[in-house]
Amino acid sequence: MNKFKNRASELKNLEKLYADQAPKLLVMYGRRRVGKTSIMQEFLSRHKGIYLLARQETEIENLKRFSEQIGSFFKDEILGLSPLQNWDSLFLYLAKKLKEGRFIIAIDEFPYLAGANSAIPSILQDYWDNHFSKIGAFIILCGSSIAMMEKTLGYKSPLYGRRTEQILIEPLKFSNAAEFMPKTLGFEKKAEYYAILGGTPAYLMEFDFSESLEKNIIGNYLQKTKFLYQDVLFVLREELNEPRNYFAILRVIAKGKNSLNDIVMETGLERSLIGKYLSILIDMHLVERLLPITEKKSSRKGIYKIKDNFFRFWFRFVHEYENYIEQNRQELLVKEKIMPNLNSYVGGVFEDIAFQYLSESQEFGDYLFGRWWAKDTEIDIIGKSPKDVLLIEVKWKSVNENEALKIIEMIKEKSKKFPVKNMPLKFGIIAKKIENKEKLRKLGYLAFDSTEF
Repeated sequence: MNKFKNRASELKNLEKLYADQAPKLLVMYGRRRVGKTSIMQEFLSRHKGIYLLARQETEIENLKRFSEQIGSFFKDEILGLSPLQNWDSLFLYLAKKLKEGRFIIAIDEFPYLAGANSAIPSILQDYWDNHFSKIGAFIILCGSSIAMMEKTLGYKSPLYGRRTEQILIEPLKFSNAAEFMPKTLGFEKKAEYYAILGGTPAYLMEFDFSESLEKNIIGNYLQKTKFLYQDVLFVLREELNEPRNYFAILRVIAKGKNSLNDIVMETGLERSLIGKYLSILIDMHLVERLLPITEKKSSRKGIYKIKDNFFRFWFRFVHEYENYIEQNRQELLVKEKIMPNLNSYVGGVFEDIAFQYLSESQEFGDYLFGRWWAKDTEIDIIGKSPKDVLLIEVKWKSVNENEALKIIEMIKEKSKKFPVKNMPLKFGIIAKKIENKEKLRKLGYLAFDSTEF
């Protein structure tokens, strides 16, 4: 399986940047395991370039390893035997080599270098201004800790005004994540796995898709020694100074208590503190703030949602029931808590899959999609274009023709409360499977099911 077909847009973007020949200081960031290193290495396999991985070591140790790697790349035996002694000499060496011919310099986990020597960003700024930017260098600075990347490359950093581009590597969407699963696996199972593992390649590769869902959850997820169980703890403790309060907020959101008032009531934390914590979680791309499509950004009607399915599942079913795991009752946890609630949980993720499908479809390229709710009325997906408005209900079940028509009539009733004037409305349904969907389309309704995803 060629896993890089899932990162076609990111690689295409890198190729476009490289092709224009202009000097580039590119910042690439995203959470651990999301595939940043694989993307860089695939890009480097297509072009001449050197990959340098920083470690949480001393400055001397990183300089020695970098010198060995650079010496090997340029077949410079002397450099391998006599490592460069400081960053000035290393950057000057690379600058001289760049004058002989263009190559890519990719530094992974760049914040570790700055952690060992806070002057690194300033030194690199000097060499960018006086050397690299004048000879068409293509430099990638990559990091996993979003907080560290912001500190190292943020507004107060000497490199802030030098970055020419930045790329956030996010988890894969459903259509790409599903390519890590066997083609013989049905849509329903693929949706369940996506709801549990999300779109992080390293997580998707931990499950054995030839085994049952229950066996995978019990054996590959709910064991304290397993990577999947530990990684949420690792990521959050690396990023956050006060993980306990963040854990409380994420646990509440995962349970569906997602308004600011709900979070204040459920956690008992002060509103001002929760606002700060939510802002940080949003910056980390772990949480997103959703607004009705009709509202301005300043609206107080926002709700919060855990953005990544893997984190959402972990806080909903693993962190919430740690006592089962502490007592080695994993099978009981799956039987009593996870499987009885899994269908409802996957239904929420199916709304996201449907949203992704519509927003990526060329058929609806003129539409801006969002959601809408007000008091006791909610419409799953709204699509607004200059000519009309789409109102769509999403159902994680199979429906026959009569059921589909009843659902559409229900949307029509809801639409009376939707605040739009003088715009034609179109109604539709997305479900796991729809009987006679072509007949619904002939009646002027939108109808899509999982066979088209």
